[in-house]
Amino acid sequence: MTPAGLARGVFRIPQYAVMALIKVYQLVVSPLLGPTCKYYPSCSHYGLEAVRRHGAIKGTVMAGWRVLRCNPWSNGGVDEVPAKGEPLFRTHQTSPIAT
Repeated sequence: MTPAGLARGVFRIPQYAVMALIKVYQLVVSPLLGPTCKYYPSCSHYGLEAVRRHGAIKGTVMAGWRVLRCNPWSNGGVDEVPAKGEPLFRTHQTSPIAT
């Protein structure tokens, strides 16, 4: 393994740790609570994808902001994780979920 590859792996340890915590939540806690998220994808799936795309710090902040938005006064809707290069925090409304 090259030094650059080793460095990349070391920097991904926090990312993998956060992703593992989200997976534990999905497998253990979420089934007990049932489907309560007003958004698609669910907040935990959003958090997993945010950490995967943007890393541990930005992804965790994005996931936290999403959980704060998922409240009784929220309309919910479709809210995908922004791609790299897009603004991390959108100012527009989410799309309603089609039925």
